[in-house]
Amino acid sequence: MAKILYITAHPHNETQSYSMAVGKAFIDTYKESHPNDEVIHVDLYNEYIPQLDADIFAGWGKLQSGTGFDELSENEKAKVARLGELSEQFVAADKYVFVTPMWNFSFPPVMKAYLDSVAVAGKTFKYTSEGPVGLLTDKKALHIQARGGIYSQGPLADLEMGHRYIKNLLVGFFGVPTFEGLFIEGHNQYPDRGEEIKETAIVEAKELARKF
Repeated sequence: MAKILYITAHPHNETQSYSMAVGKAFIDTYKESHPNDEVIHVDLYNEYIPQLDADIFAGWGKLQSGTGFDELSENEKAKVARLGELSEQFVAADKYVFVTPMWNFSFPPVMKAYLDSVAVAGKTFKYTSEGPVGLLTDKKALHIQARGGIYSQGPLADLEMGHRYIKNLLVGFFGVPTFEGLFIEGHNQYPDRGEEIKETAIVEAKELARKF
């Protein structure tokens, strides 16, 4: 049995969001095709995801200097403990599915906060004399991303930074060996083809889910 984290970063549901519609098609088909796997939905707009701030850095610093966890301030304890929960959950999973829109060439800020929470030395990577080495070498990941324009090729390709960021972090830093992307793009640029673009991506998502 595998454990899969279905990580969504969108304030809307599948009735209003192209990325969430395709993501739902994927995860529903995945559940049907892998009935024994455990699927955990991490809805970043409804989860407490602490941003790295003064409390967290102070708490980490105290712990590293030998201070006991119970001696931290209430804010430090709450935030440090929550980051620990998120990173432990991430490491314990076997597969990851990220669902995001492309906002301002990247992804919603809550996704950056989440990725910061799981980028932890000793858990997802380690430092060596030759540089960082990824520790998640037995995982696989998929990023489903909706893009209003065409960014997979052409003059806008170099502006896309959301998918590239997640890929660079998971593959280049965490060592995840298998990383795929599924893109719903052009529905704002070609609004008359919006439904066709979404339905084509849903078909592809279902196919990916069966073999993921």
